[in-house]
Amino acid sequence: QVQLVESGGGLVQAGGSLRLSCAASGFTFSNFAMTWYRQGPGKERELVASITRDGGSTNYADSVKGRFTISRDNAENTVYLQMNSLKLEDTAVYYCNARNWVSYWGQGTQVTVSS
Repeated sequence: QVQLVESGGGLVQAGGSLRLSCAASGFTFSNFAMTWYRQGPGKERELVASITRDGGSTNYADSVKGRFTISRDNAENTVYLQMNSLKLEDTAVYYCNARNWVSYWGQGTQVTVSS
């Protein structure tokens, strides 16, 4: 059974940090590019950061460049999103996505940034 389980969300003050994790199971993790998306209140889902299968290349939304870092551990079947210097506008549900010839989604984890 395919599963993507996000964790690490929570409530944090502006300027703070959080580290999200997404644990994968039920498929060959290293064959899939991984992406973090987010959906803020009243907004459409948007791409935050992506990483290639071997971790050799990453891509970021302009809004998070320099603040967020995506990484993966193929031995642990986990992808991470380190989020620093958090802003109010980073408040959203963050979703993990695995993509190859199929696409899998996690259930999301809430990140709330307070002033």
